[in-house]
Amino acid sequence: MKSDIQIAQEAKMEEITKIAEKVGLEEDDLELYGKYKAKVKLDVLKRLSDNSDSKLVLVTAITPTPAGEGKTTTTVGLGQALNRIGENAVIAIREPSLGPTMGIKGGAAGGGYAQVIPMEDINLHFTGDIHAIGVAHNLLAAAIDNHIKQGNELNIDPTQITFKRALDMNDRALRETIVGLGGTINGQPREDGFLITVASEIMAILCLANDLMELKDKLGKIVIGYSYDGESITAHDLKVEGAMTALLKDAIKPNLVQTLENTPAFIHGGPFANIAHGCNSVMATKFSMKLGDITVTEAGFGADLGAEKFYNIKSRFADLKPDATVLVATIRALKMHGGVDLADLKEENLEALEAGMENLEKHIENVHKFGVPTVVAINRFPDDTEKELALVRKKCEKLGVNVALSEVWAKGGEGGEELANAVVDVLENEKSQFEFLYDEKAPIKDKIEKIAKEIYGADGVNYSDTALGQIEKYEKQGYADIPVCMAKTQSSISDNPSLKGRPSGFKINVNEINLSAGAGFLVVMTGPVLTMPGLPKRPSAEDIDIDADGKISGLF
Repeated sequence: MKSDIQIAQEAKMEEITKIAEKVGLEEDDLELYGKYKAKVKLDVLKRLSDNSDSKLVLVTAITPTPAGEGKTTTTVGLGQALNRIGENAVIAIREPSLGPTMGIKGGAAGGGYAQVIPMEDINLHFTGDIHAIGVAHNLLAAAIDNHIKQGNELNIDPTQITFKRALDMNDRALRETIVGLGGTINGQPREDGFLITVASEIMAILCLANDLMELKDKLGKIVIGYSYDGESITAHDLKVEGAMTALLKDAIKPNLVQTLENTPAFIHGGPFANIAHGCNSVMATKFSMKLGDITVTEAGFGADLGAEKFYNIKSRFADLKPDATVLVATIRALKMHGGVDLADLKEENLEALEAGMENLEKHIENVHKFGVPTVVAINRFPDDTEKELALVRKKCEKLGVNVALSEVWAKGGEGGEELANAVVDVLENEKSQFEFLYDEKAPIKDKIEKIAKEIYGADGVNYSDTALGQIEKYEKQGYADIPVCMAKTQSSISDNPSLKGRPSGFKINVNEINLSAGAGFLVVMTGPVLTMPGLPKRPSAEDIDIDADGKISGLF
């Protein structure tokens, strides 16, 4: 089969104005970025306010493995398939970060015959959103050191600055740095470091803001550190939230593109799911829900991370009520959870598959805790046997959930019709009873332990002395009644990446808790989750090239 980029480059794209027409948008509603990309003006949402909201379908997955699950591919393919069977579906997903694109993950625009296009643009600079977020982030970082250099009226303690700098590239050498070297003219030397831009609180804020002024308000609430007296210092104290918002005035507008089959797709925002909430922007989702009859969206990594945060954080802030959830699984990944090595996945192994099904079962249970009907999508690979597929179907039916085969990678929308029909059946015949897992006003520990016990299956939580001190401080400062955003490994339901399947008999270890006051949540660190990834020994960048005609190759 052809590579993803070959398939994408051979696609027959429609001009973006034609894509917009399909969902009732006019050319004046758009800000064009060439012929095939556009931003949608924010004031259009006011015009659409009388439109009824579409059904909302969240695509999530089992715990990720090196074998691959294909969540974004399934999301794109499902959107195409729904339109093939006569539904008016719009897709809303995250935009890729350059760091992982150049690192080990490669592109993130779907795969095979279920991709969003123009694939090269989306995976590289796109419309400049992530660049704008990085510049706004670094403006605030620069303002902090400038304030200290210019007399430090706010009495900022350089040893208690929590706001690092940002760069949209995997660069481990920048995780811990020293700034201000070279004498007093360059400022005061202090320890600092870099985040990858998609881990920035500003990315999370942009994706949770409902309009430009809410964005400005949230940016002003970012806590950058503390004074010598222990008082929190904010971006508003530094008087830069207005300039930051000005830098983001275009970035907040959702991006409209299309799939290989010309299905409308919004791609906007990209917070990491193991650090932040892992969902595309509220703005993109709201536009999708006003323009289509079914919105298909996704959340990062497994349901224990992305879906939990979609339900407890994004849905809470945006007043969303998901109507159905698609839980993506592969035979290959389930066998890995059952103990099979990556090299042996092509061999039929019903015993390992049965054992690995525990992971899928736990994720199904978790989704049902939120009262959302579920469809399991078996993302088929060529080596899957009929016996293996039958085993998964039988298990899902025994658990009382709908199950459908998905072959969108190989066949596009046609290969997703069984899944699309299953989703429509659920939307028509099962009513979502969506509810949050916890009350946001509950004590901080109660919220953490609720997630640890009910979602991860832990016996309890171990807190470091640092975390206990931070909980006490945040409660005194009035930050107790906001959601918690769990930062943990994506490779296990537990906080130990080596524990596959459905771990039991463990406790979650909370090392520290970081305040994201602007985004409106507390980030609970359960292990060494990297906010600045590194490149692998052989990064994907080594395969990417361009010819004299400007044609890009090697971008997966």
